[in-house]
Amino acid sequence: MTDVDALRGKVSGLMGQAKTDLARLVSFKSVADPRQFPPSGCEQAAQWVADAFAAAGLPDVALHETPDGSKAVIASKPGPPGTPTVLLYCHYDVQPPLGDDAWHTPVWTLTDKNGRWYGRGAADCKGNIVTHLTALRAIGPDFPIGIKVVAEGSEEQGTGGLEKFVVANPALLQSDAILVADCGNFAVGVPTFTQTLRGLVNVVLTVKTLEGPMHSGMFGGPAPDALAAMIHLLSSLRDDKGNTTIDGLTDDQKWSGAQYPPADFRSDAGVLDGVDLLGSGTVSDMLWSRPAITVLGMDVPAVVGSSAAIQPSTRARLNLRIPPGTEPKSAYDLLEKHLRAHLPWNAHLDIELESLGEPFVASEHGPARDALAKAMEASYGRPVTTEGQGGSIPLCNVFHDTYPKAEIMLIGVEEPKCLIHAPNESVDPSEIEHMALAEALFLTSYR
Repeated sequence: MTDVDALRGKVSGLMGQAKTDLARLVSFKSVADPRQFPPSGCEQAAQWVADAFAAAGLPDVALHETPDGSKAVIASKPGPPGTPTVLLYCHYDVQPPLGDDAWHTPVWTLTDKNGRWYGRGAADCKGNIVTHLTALRAIGPDFPIGIKVVAEGSEEQGTGGLEKFVVANPALLQSDAILVADCGNFAVGVPTFTQTLRGLVNVVLTVKTLEGPMHSGMFGGPAPDALAAMIHLLSSLRDDKGNTTIDGLTDDQKWSGAQYPPADFRSDAGVLDGVDLLGSGTVSDMLWSRPAITVLGMDVPAVVGSSAAIQPSTRARLNLRIPPGTEPKSAYDLLEKHLRAHLPWNAHLDIELESLGEPFVASEHGPARDALAKAMEASYGRPVTTEGQGGSIPLCNVFHDTYPKAEIMLIGVEEPKCLIHAPNESVDPSEIEHMALAEALFLTSYR
């Protein structure tokens, strides 16, 4: 029996414990927002994670308070002299459930349905925590290299606690290779490196035209309507095909990695029959290589209860995703200039910059990347591919700046059918099994 076969058998034998662990993790209501859920949910999850990694062979474990008040679980065990150290990243906090009535299974109870395991956090990111644990159990407790684990407690809130903590305490997580397990495969059974992450620019716009609401019969026509002005302004941000059209911002980049078949994307995104996909490029171009503007929210009167009045002011929150090669501050400057140039009727416009996030490009070559690629191929029985991700993980940039010599790789169990951040989140247990085996092979072969 080869080492691969032996490890495959060990990982397979640990999947019952993996399911039990994930069920316990999902039961913790670990939303890192005390306005929505009691802090006890995060506290319980953090302690469980700390105890679990200690039991898996990492005896040096502590809960560290970060600047945003969340607790990061950090566990470690040094390797034999002269061996490298690998950092395994994950997070135990989750998105709020977004309405229990939209779920087909209980939100906080891991439920096996049609071969998938359902529950909030089952994939993002508690499924990745269980993947790390399963890999360590399969090869421990005497690890051939140094192992460190960090489990973040406020990733979904974007409040930057761990980012600030890393900068202030660089020695704690110093390592030669970093596995950021908060991404996933192109599809179930397709081993995939997430090669790029888009950055972001978030702004809040306020358009004002009148001192107060006015009767639409008595004043409608010449009176400037703030809501109509906002609609006119927002329409300037896309052309008829749906391409993002911000003056001066490049929008013709090409994606050179795996292509996302349009039919698969339509299914994964739940696009209604007959509705067009947006943009002049391929799905991969539009999703991973080009800027994309989204209106996240607007303050407008609800239809029920609205009156015959011209609106004097309105607000909108915009999210601009930017690909690698685009600098966030430059993108914001172009967006601001565009908005002011396309504002109709000399309306008053206030632009509040809410946040900026850098794009990121993961390691493409090196001994760790090569070893992990071989491990993933051995686990899945097929070559690895690469994809981008439309989201942002600011911590990756902090890791890169703090540990410039470390190889950073983005992997995980969060394939499209997981519906992360949405109701009915789930994970395919075969992804946990395959990724745990890949990680175990990597940790025993990387030198």
